Amino acid sequence: MKILVVDVGGTTIKILATGHRTPVKIPSGPTMTPKRMARLVCEAVAEWDYSVVSIGVPGPVKRGKLVKEPKNLGRGWVRFDYRKAFGHPVRLMNDAAMQALGSYKGGCMLFLGLGTGLGSALIVDGVIAPMELAHVPYMKGHTYEQFVGKAALERIGKRKWRKRVAEMTTRLKLAFVADDVVLGGGNAKHLRRLPPGVRLGRNGNAFVGGFRLWKKA
Repeated sequence: MKILVVDVGGTTIKILATGHRTPVKIPSGPTMTPKRMARLVCEAVAEWDYSVVSIGVPGPVKRGKLVKEPKNLGRGWVRFDYRKAFGHPVRLMNDAAMQALGSYKGGCMLFLGLGTGLGSALIVDGVIAPMELAHVPYMKGHTYEQFVGKAALERIGKRKWRKRVAEMTTRLKLAFVADDVVLGGGNAKHLRRLPPGVRLGRNGNAFVGGFRLWKKA
């Protein structure tokens, strides 16, 4: 089985497939609709050979279907026919859950994706539980996403932002009794010293998760 993995982010869409080593990147943003995404991806991989597609999307996915429009993208993602657009079987997964699946090594693992917003997922003994911690109230009237998202990083600078991330990560590790915490997403590269029991995710883990999504079936 040859798998095409599409990791849809608020800033960049990254694409990789079985047999390829270098991801293709497409700029994303608040005007990116699913129709445009599918068209750009299909054009970018027109010469690639694949039979199924994994798509990581920044929103809640239940029973393989997106149930809420992504906050940092255009509209139309919930009702879009992905199978028809790609011409192959498609499996949707929350983007943080897909990165978590690719990062998982066993036990109870909490994944936090530091990107445009904040992605989150918990895996316990191989069972994935996508979460939406981003919009949960956290401190001083702010949500988790407002506390450590991209806008916060740009507003307060790396030094204060790193302190916030460490504080949040430590609290959540205790709250979920996690054996392992993985910090991924595009902004994880700005981190330096990590709390005990916390590790950085690799850039390619989202693709590993996308491949595992079909191999687990």
